[in-house]
Amino acid sequence: MKILVTGGAGYIGGAVAEHLLLRQHTVTVLDNLSKGSRRNVPSNSEFFQADTGDEAALERIFGSGRFDAVMHFAGFIEAGESMEKPEIYFGNNAAKTLVLLRAVVRHGVPHFVFSSTAAVYGEPKRIPIEEDDPLEPQNAYGESKLMVERMLAWFHRVHGLRYASLRYFNAAGATALHGEAHAPETHLIPLVLQAALGQRESIAIYGTDYPTKDGTCIRDYIHIEDLVTAHVLALDYLAQHGRLICNVGSATGFSVREVIETARKVTGMEIPVVETSRRSGDPAVLVASCDTIKRVLGWTPRFSGIENIVRSAWQWHSSRLRC
Repeated sequence: MKILVTGGAGYIGGAVAEHLLLRQHTVTVLDNLSKGSRRNVPSNSEFFQADTGDEAALERIFGSGRFDAVMHFAGFIEAGESMEKPEIYFGNNAAKTLVLLRAVVRHGVPHFVFSSTAAVYGEPKRIPIEEDDPLEPQNAYGESKLMVERMLAWFHRVHGLRYASLRYFNAAGATALHGEAHAPETHLIPLVLQAALGQRESIAIYGTDYPTKDGTCIRDYIHIEDLVTAHVLALDYLAQHGRLICNVGSATGFSVREVIETARKVTGMEIPVVETSRRSGDPAVLVASCDTIKRVLGWTPRFSGIENIVRSAWQWHSSRLRC
């Protein structure tokens, strides 16, 4: 298949692009490099530095040859920032995706795989969260992703676009080539490891009064390797089916304190902690039910134990420091 990967210079998009090439697909990467890095783009893929909202650029890219699928990872991902600047999340994640979807329909691309998020659920009504639970985002990031899901439902209904929407929980860990690093960094595991490496003085815990076992937020962490596999299986599924919406997680939750303790064990470092107030829009607990993806795609997480995730991330981060 010939596949366009948007956001393929990012952490997840780059790892998926690499795996698609290993499966002998032809891959074109589209990324504006505002958040991603050119080094994440596989060397044997075609690369366009452009924006998903640039209609003229999309016409050139789609005109270069018919794509069999688009896998869409381009987007802003910081929930906290989205509560300070909601306008850029609706503009970048929703409005620009609409421009992309118009190009997809115009050029007859039959399959679309979307990088969604567990943030579409907001504060869950039950744990683990299932796909038919209420969709009530508590931050603009989740709302912007839900807007895209709703667009996809209509494009499927009206235009026959086959699509998969994968609602991630917390992507984490590393492969040999792809690790989690953002600028500025806001995600827990790389922040904790930066503290272990002496690149920051401490790690902040945002809120210690949540109704959880130790007062800190609980999240479901999914290893990047397992996430990549889920995308490839979802793409294969669309060859015979019209749509798929599913959670992608490990069905196990770990608190902020538990992640920090795991990092202390893995790294052998003390890792100082500073406790501070809650952030707006942070639900207390987000843990996935993965029954749908296991039943429909035969997928199961193989690498997603928290110690394995932290250990793989530590190996990647510490190896970068040595380079």
